[in-house]
Amino acid sequence: MPISQPKILLLGGTGEANQLAARLREVTDLPVVTSLAGRTRAPRLPDGEVRVGGFGGVGGLTDYLRRHDIRLIINATHPYAAQMSENARAAATAADVSLLRLLRPAWRRDPLDIWIEVESTAAAADICRWHGQRILLSLGGSDLAPFAKNTRSHFIVRMVDPPKQEPPLERYELILSKGPFSWIDERRLMMEHEIDLIVSKNSGGLATYAKIDVARDLAVPVVMIDRPAIAKQPGCPVADNIDQALTCVAAWASSEAGAARK
Repeated sequence: MPISQPKILLLGGTGEANQLAARLREVTDLPVVTSLAGRTRAPRLPDGEVRVGGFGGVGGLTDYLRRHDIRLIINATHPYAAQMSENARAAATAADVSLLRLLRPAWRRDPLDIWIEVESTAAAADICRWHGQRILLSLGGSDLAPFAKNTRSHFIVRMVDPPKQEPPLERYELILSKGPFSWIDERRLMMEHEIDLIVSKNSGGLATYAKIDVARDLAVPVVMIDRPAIAKQPGCPVADNIDQALTCVAAWASSEAGAARK
């Protein structure tokens, strides 16, 4: 493989990113570097170059793009990874690198859903000060601080990884578990813990949707935290799924090859 071939940087940490990494190696001979920046538990990935660790902000990422001849960034991070997405946009612009966003669609509210839609975690915490006795928090450890002043409710905190420090909550129970979660398991959890309110981000996808389905069945309200608004790079395509992303990559590769022949 020629050393001069442009590389693809895949910003991962999600199930879609893992699937895309595997598919990319099936359909292209271009080098793909998968970044797991910010991950504490690296998922299984196909053979290929994997980079673990942060880039050091926009400046560090821009420098990495230039030094390693990255010509395409595929941002397949979590829908709520706002800072990483903004860094990718800014660095791609600064280094004149193409950018593709793989973003799973948000969940859509069913007419039977009882959703209380809020713009932030802080707003969700305010709702919990008045509603909910036993609340399921399906959030990350960095999102728990706004709930610290709530001494009225008992929280069931579900997280993927053990928290680096004790959650700042007065009354809580910690559950370590990673999706996908089945409908029957989610129903059992809510029944056993007598959940009467759920706080969730609108992550989209199927891995954690069962709790929304069960909440609808049990008429349990869900405080749904909206996705963050992220500035878009002009001309940056957004793919809803793996196949769309592969189509965008193929078009980009064809364009790069055409430019190289000129």
